[in-house]
Amino acid sequence: MNYRRLGSSGMYVSEISYGNWITHGSQVEADAAIKCVHAALDAGITTFDTADVYAGTKAESVLGKALKGVKRESYELFTKVYWPTGPGKNDRGLSRKHIMESVHASLKRLNTDHIDLYQMHRFDYETPIEESLRAFDDLIRQGKVHYIGFSEWSAEQISQALKVQKDSGFDRFVSSQPQYSMLWRVIESKVVPLCEREGIGQIVWSPVAQGVLTGKYLPGKKPPSGSRATDKKSGAEMISRWMRDEVLTAVAKLKPIADSIDLTMSQLALAWALSNPNVSSVIMGASKPSQVKENVKASGVTLSAEILREIDKALGSIPETNPDKTESPNPRA
Repeated sequence: MNYRRLGSSGMYVSEISYGNWITHGSQVEADAAIKCVHAALDAGITTFDTADVYAGTKAESVLGKALKGVKRESYELFTKVYWPTGPGKNDRGLSRKHIMESVHASLKRLNTDHIDLYQMHRFDYETPIEESLRAFDDLIRQGKVHYIGFSEWSAEQISQALKVQKDSGFDRFVSSQPQYSMLWRVIESKVVPLCEREGIGQIVWSPVAQGVLTGKYLPGKKPPSGSRATDKKSGAEMISRWMRDEVLTAVAKLKPIADSIDLTMSQLALAWALSNPNVSSVIMGASKPSQVKENVKASGVTLSAEILREIDKALGSIPETNPDKTESPNPRA
């Protein structure tokens, strides 16, 4: 496993992070989830990403249980706040009230006294950005949070927040957590250049496009039984946008490229995302330890300029590049 600095901060993260968005607390049983976490630790993964909303807060509890007994200083623990975690009007968003209540609930579920990276899970259009940023800064001062970041913000929203942080003397963001893959490249034109200038690193999610880039889905054929595309609890709705023959036909062209450099399709997808110098880490999920062992082999792989060109040629106009696709809904609408 190789490690990279998270943005311009002094903290290092593993190139492959372990995320439990869908799997823990919903898709797989707790025992299987714990085995995957231990496989990740054995493979050198030190970075674990979750969120209060995942599996209705159950994912944090499973991760906390899986990491019990592991030396706290040996891993980096990331979580997030924004999405609804209860029925009340204040159980969502980035108000000071919800941030403070949510962070204490997360600390309890994760069985820890601090969070290494706390992230705003989307942009909140209702709460003044100054209120949210001050609450995050207070958490840093209290020692409950070490670093702060955001997820799925536009370049304009990032710039707005950075100005408030500078003017108010608040600690600055060090990370961005966007969706990013060979098929979804919306951050490349605006978000990445801004983050490079401001010392913000990308921790990207869905680098294998919800499994489409593994090559398991073939044009003209039904999805394999038990795969994510057939499981409503496992993100079938999100993956449906890629389940078109023209997309799957283009993805199939990546197989000989991966074979030519002795990589699996999944490893190629992860290595591709890591080829962007602004990416600090890519998040992978797993439902069994064997998937962890396969995917970590993407760490340290360098893709040549020729391979990158071949990938672009194979995918053609399929990848989404429109920066306006990065958007946050109103959590209280």
